[in-house]
Amino acid sequence: MRLEGSCHCGNVRFRCQAYAPVPFMHCYCSICRKTAGGSGSAVNLGARADTLEIEGREHLGVYQAKIREGDGGCRVSSARRHFCTGCGSALWLFDPEWPELVHPHASAIDTPLPEAPERVHMLLDSKANWVGVPQGVNEVHFAEFPEESLEAWHRRHGMLDET
Repeated sequence: MRLEGSCHCGNVRFRCQAYAPVPFMHCYCSICRKTAGGSGSAVNLGARADTLEIEGREHLGVYQAKIREGDGGCRVSSARRHFCTGCGSALWLFDPEWPELVHPHASAIDTPLPEAPERVHMLLDSKANWVGVPQGVNEVHFAEFPEESLEAWHRRHGMLDET
């Protein structure tokens, strides 16, 4: 599925081909919560990095999160979170550990997206106490990471674009 996205102020526009375009996985980790804003979660999609086209590249900023380790230390994440330096909109995540992938934030996508048959709420151990998490039959909860990948979830639901 071809996705088109932009920041709030319009300085950055982008396009890419998404093989996993359904916004289903809500991440409540402190990084997503603090960099993406909104309800306290971020929703990333799966796209092919080699299809990413960008207009307004000069307005892009990149943030690499510092991750606290259990021993009190800290490491810098390899993931690069791209955002607009004009308005601060979170746009996509790219991690060189998986160079073939890019993960656009659903909040930045202007193309209508498919509706998810279920929603996965992950890293709930990190969510802010004021954030309410939807409950119900099609709401799946994980304290940490789910074992099922973004691709596997799309495949299981018949929503993976393998073209």
